[in-house]
Amino acid sequence: MSRRQARPAATTELTLVPQRAACVSCGQPLWISYCNTRTLVTLTGSVRLTLKIRRCRNAACARYHRPYRPEEEGALALPQGEFGLDVIAFVGAQRYGSHQSVPEIHAALHQRGVSLAERTVTNLLHRYEELVALHLADAARLRHRLAEQGRVILALDGLQPDVGHEVLWVVRDCLSGEVLLARSLLSATVADLAGLLREVQERVPVPIAGVVSDGQLSIRRAVAEALPEAPYQLCQFHYLREAAKPIYEADRHAKKELKKQVRGIRPIERKLEGRTDPEAQAVHAYCLAVRSALTDDGRPPLCASGLKLHDRLQAIHASIGRVAEKRGSPRS
Repeated sequence: MSRRQARPAATTELTLVPQRAACVSCGQPLWISYCNTRTLVTLTGSVRLTLKIRRCRNAACARYHRPYRPEEEGALALPQGEFGLDVIAFVGAQRYGSHQSVPEIHAALHQRGVSLAERTVTNLLHRYEELVALHLADAARLRHRLAEQGRVILALDGLQPDVGHEVLWVVRDCLSGEVLLARSLLSATVADLAGLLREVQERVPVPIAGVVSDGQLSIRRAVAEALPEAPYQLCQFHYLREAAKPIYEADRHAKKELKKQVRGIRPIERKLEGRTDPEAQAVHAYCLAVRSALTDDGRPPLCASGLKLHDRLQAIHASIGRVAEKRGSPRS
């Protein structure tokens, strides 16, 4: 589908000139031959770029008349791309960091002043995935980074989006945070997982100091088979979750009892329907605060949802008390 609206006018103009002034092949000067212009849509507005293109005039050079573009251009956008890299990074962060859907990302971009079609969000998401795949496939960069730290500690876990589908197994280095291997498997047998660990062992240029996982039996047996010298440890998060089960049950019971004490929000909201006075707006805001507190669950064992609800309800009660004291009326 063709564009129905004109592209917004650029709010910023920027001129880029190549930093290199000599040909990398023959060493003779590079002359500015012509200029190119392109418009980028970024999170901060539309930018019009003027690009100074240099070329070598030495007819005997291997790079004769080959264009040399400004180096800064690659830090702003992909070749022939309409949107800046910051927009692509924002789309990827919202999708994989905040787990938002394409319509939600589309709405978030519109709130930031980026005008685009919903289908374009999907295209930008594909560009983000391609960049991530390219980053992970850079073996030279990965070997250099791992060589600096001298060892790796592997974390192995599987993700199954839907029941019955393939499981995506990811092997990550806990020290650098780098993903060393990601592969989809139909089964999680000891032989399959041991093969993944052996492949990682062949790729990394440093010793494997240990392996961390959620304690799955097939993973433990695979580690013992493929890496018998590497110590194995249960993931700290899973260890804490198992250790905190009695506390979690008590916290869940406390949250259930707290919810019983704040029932009746909906009748209050019905009484406020049609009212726009300041008092009604304040009461409505308190009702929304209570609803938000009830639905915002914590993630045990790192965050106890019952204690979180207790603290928020106390803050709401204290706020109501301060308002009541200012008005000179007793607390309800």
